[in-house]
Amino acid sequence: MTETQPVPDAQPVRRTCPFDPPEGYRALREHDPVAPMILADGLTGVIVSGYDEVRAVLTDPRFSARHRRARPGQTVTDDSPLPAHVPGMFIMMDAPEHTRFRRLLTGKFTVRRMRQLTPKVTQYVAEQLDEMARTGGPADLVQMFALPVPSLMICELLGVPYADRADFQANSATIVDMDAPPEDATRARIAMYQYIHELVRAKRAEPTDDLLSDLVTTGELTDDELAGVGMLLLIAGHETTANMIALSTLCLLSHPDQLAALRAEPQLIDGAVEELLRYLTIVHLGLRRTARQDVELRGRTIKAGSTVVAALASANREAGRFAGDPDTFDVRRPRGAHLAFGHGIHQCLGQQLARIELTIALGALFERFPGLRLAVPVRDVPMRDSGFVYGPRELLVTWDTEVDCG
Repeated sequence: MTETQPVPDAQPVRRTCPFDPPEGYRALREHDPVAPMILADGLTGVIVSGYDEVRAVLTDPRFSARHRRARPGQTVTDDSPLPAHVPGMFIMMDAPEHTRFRRLLTGKFTVRRMRQLTPKVTQYVAEQLDEMARTGGPADLVQMFALPVPSLMICELLGVPYADRADFQANSATIVDMDAPPEDATRARIAMYQYIHELVRAKRAEPTDDLLSDLVTTGELTDDELAGVGMLLLIAGHETTANMIALSTLCLLSHPDQLAALRAEPQLIDGAVEELLRYLTIVHLGLRRTARQDVELRGRTIKAGSTVVAALASANREAGRFAGDPDTFDVRRPRGAHLAFGHGIHQCLGQQLARIELTIALGALFERFPGLRLAVPVRDVPMRDSGFVYGPRELLVTWDTEVDCG
């Protein structure tokens, strides 16, 4: 990006269709995949919208995950002053600091270990569906199903005692609610951080069979770092999966032919989940990085200190990267290397658990309520446009109930 080049319009952030990325990404991807832009928060930076370019940014160590507001031309070094952050929030760290945390956690999130959680996911899904059935429709799928399931699984992973789960869930729901008053969100965040601190001390005194106890017993992390890891797992694993469950349900109900195909061939569910992840790409504002030094990408110079946004939602719609038309939702589409979980060393640690939760939740939902349908038109479903993660604020659904004529 040359200093004399004008900066185009602001980053497109609003979707005209709830399932498609903002339309402006198409033109960027096809004509200027590495473009100067006013970003969503008003900061001038660079937006990268092409598939290859997004992968390049997310794997190049010259782009730091320690993103911050920095003036073009200012080099970011390991000792640069950055805003204070919670210790253990390794998602905003670079190697070797990031490596230390990632190494401790990778073995805890293997496919095998996540599959061992399948019975618990199945149990929590069934319990929430039972509660929906007892309450009756119309029901808000977000509050009654999409949010509780991943919240309960986070409790299971971290070893939150059953008696504390109601308060834990209430605070976690407030933290990830983009519409919550700032003072409420701050209060919930402080309460949650303090709670996890207390939980860490309890695990040190008496370890149990859970992730937090495993990390405590390594002796490699401080209490502050362990509390930060717990907060990160809560936010990353809760908000993303909850929004994916809700938005995936809305998508399937809005594509009756695809839902019918899935009902007719339940074995399609694994591929359907991958297609939903690609097609919806709920991290819709992209992943931010900061250029450590001047970097040439697609013939454009990204100046040191520039904020760079890797637009995952755009990359996942690039023609030629996926079989067929990438703008069409197709549960039979052959799997492709989508970027919904990011790429490189920061690729989502909990992606296998997310897949299991989505597979079980969606399969059980449509089996339990074969007559499930929207209680309001799609256009009236309120959506979150401003947050890091996209999805319905509320999703009112209803279903046919059996009538006892005896």
